[in-house]
Formats: sequence, structure tokens, C-alpha cells
Amino acid sequence: MSVGRAAPAAPYRCDPDLSRGRRFDEPPSRHRSVFRRDCDRVIHSTAFRRLKHKTQVFIFHEGDHYRTRLTHSLEVAQIARALARQLGLDEDLTETLALAHDLGHPPFGHAGERALDACLKDHGGFDHNAQSLRIVTSLERRYPAFDGLNLTWESLEGIVKHNGPLIGRDGNPLGPYAARGLPVGITSYNAAHDLELASYASLEAQAAAISDDIAYNAHDIDDGLRAGLFTLGNLNVIPLIADINGRIISRFPGIDEERHGAELVRELISYWIESAFSETIRRVAATAPQSVEDVRDADGPLIAFNTKAREAEQAIKAFLWERMYRHERVMRVMTEAESVVADLFDRYSRYPDDLPADWAHGDSGDDEEAARRIGNFIAGMTDRYAIIEHRRLFDSTLELR
Repeated sequence: MSVGRAAPAAPYRCDPDLSRGRRFDEPPSRHRSVFRRDCDRVIHSTAFRRLKHKTQVFIFHEGDHYRTRLTHSLEVAQIARALARQLGLDEDLTETLALAHDLGHPPFGHAGERALDACLKDHGGFDHNAQSLRIVTSLERRYPAFDGLNLTWESLEGIVKHNGPLIGRDGNPLGPYAARGLPVGITSYNAAHDLELASYASLEAQAAAISDDIAYNAHDIDDGLRAGLFTLGNLNVIPLIADINGRIISRFPGIDEERHGAELVRELISYWIESAFSETIRRVAATAPQSVEDVRDADGPLIAFNTKAREAEQAIKAFLWERMYRHERVMRVMTEAESVVADLFDRYSRYPDDLPADWAHGDSGDDEEAARRIGNFIAGMTDRYAIIEHRRLFDSTLELR
């Protein structure tokens, strides 16, 4: 099968007609599959709309052309659906997971997450993956019969495990959770609704995860070029990019920098999609899964880059870490943003009446409950609202620029 052509439905895809269902029973839709319904619920959620004004790398008033969490999520969904179509997976579930993967991010990107994690260190910390689960299972309040979005088991599994199992077969936490344990938001929910944390997620979830990597690597290059943090020439230290840049100049002599950068991003995305497709076909052929359960029971992920593409991706991540994420201009703003989040948490903790009425209620004197409620409120803020709140509550607020 050629890349780009829709594949027939794969036997190991998630079949909406065989879904494990929702935690709270609902009558089926006459016009939409259960996964399409999940996707529509994510799109119409309050948390999804807020992504419009949440930082990817550059905060909102640095320019209208930089990625936000919303535009990033849309780009992830576009890549993920293309990959799912080629692999014969369920596109609606893939899109659901691509659009939902960043719902739990607080304002100011990873800086906001670091600050909230520090504020909540005595109460289980903060983890954006756990916060995404919390949003779709309890914090969204749009339906009369239940809290959250009441997504299917497959969507919840994919939100929690899109980057792989959270615990080993022995029950010990894996990866980023090995040192500090699983977030309480995941363990408490899983105790009531088992998401099988020791297994891999579906290929739809794996497609969303690798598409996230493709999108943020390619588009952070675009944003970094636009911001003047590095040049196309600087990027030539990465052999893959040097090769692509050479081909672009050969095909389009005299091309201007802006068009050159856009063409580079397009070619990088195509390269990684093709790599992921070919490597996945190789791994599927080697393991021969016959069902989604075979995918979950596999010894490793089935969707991945080949060795050459993975090395190129790691080189680009290292470049962006040094030249963009740790750039003095970005670091200065993010340090100031952390202070905004920390100030707000401290203020609400000392003066809970400063919270909006619908967030100030329910304080039973339980410090754990109060701290988590404040954390949930701040995590839901946009960059802009966090700054507005800080200006309302404090005499001085940094400009974050």
C-alpha cells in the first residue's frame, strides 16, 4: 500500500461497535459512533476552548502567529488522522485523543506546570496528564446526569496511557513516575474504573502520541525561526535538516526565508509520517496482532519511528532545548510566569474568599481538598486570565515580555 492511500479497516483497530462503553450508561446516538461522539464532546468542552489562550512556548501577547495549545492540538489531530487513515485505524478515536492530549495543561506551559507542581508538593503534586483525566471525568460540568464528559473506556485509556504503560507487570511505576509514584488523580480514578495501567494503549492512542512529537518538533522550529531565536543556517548542524535545506535551495533558487522555513516544516512532517508508517508496518508484520487486545499485550509500542528518524528527532529536540526552550528570552518570561502562578496559589490559600464563588465553596477544613481545588482552578486558567487575576489581587504584575 502506498503512503497516503486509505487502508482497509485493520483487525487490530479499536472498533466502535465493540467499545467497552461508558462509565455511566447512555442511550446510543442514532447518527454518530461512540468515538465520534467522544470527539465532539471534547471539541465542545470548556477546557478545549481555553486552549486558545494557553501557552505553547510563547505567551499570547508575543504575537498572533505563534502556536497556542489549541492550534498545536489541531495540528496534532491533522497529522494523527493522516497516520490513522494509512494504517486502517479508527480516525474518530485517534482525533479524540489528539485533541484531548493537552487539556490538562495549566497557563504558561511547562513553567505553569512546574509552579503548580511545587505549590502542590505536599498534596500529590501536579501532572498535566492526570489533570486531563480529571477534566474529562469530573471537572467539566456540562451534562445533567454526570460530571465530566463520560467518554468511552477507550478514550480514557488513550488519554492516560498514550505514552505507554504507567506501571510494570509487577505494579511498580514506570518512566517519569518511577521516582515519585503515580499521580493521585490517576490512582484514585483507576481504583473506581480500571484503565489497565500496565498495558499499552491502542494504536489510535499511539498514533496520537507520535503525532504530538511530530507536530511540536516541526512547529517549534517554525515558531523559533519566526521569533528570531535561530536561523535556517543554524539548523544545518542537524544532518537531516541540512539535507532538506539543500534540496529546497536546489529546487527553489532564491527562495525567501519565510517560504523556505515553511517548506522545511512541511518536508519534516512528511518525513516523520512516512517513517512512522513504514516502521509500524514492519512491527505489525513481526508481531502479527489480530485484535486490539494483542496491541495492548505487546512487549512494546507498535507505532514508532525507524532508527534514522528517531536519531534525527532526538537531535532536533536537543537543538530546540538549547536554542529555544532554554533561550534567555524564553527563560526570563517563563520564570516570571512561574511567579504569577505561585503568587496566585499562595493568595487563594491564605484568602479563599478571593476565589470565585463557585470555587470557594465546599471548604470542610480539609487542607488536601482545599489545595487541590485551588490547583484545579489555576490549572483551568488561560494565560490572559491568570495575568488579569494577578493584577486584581496584587499591586504589581510583571509584563511577561
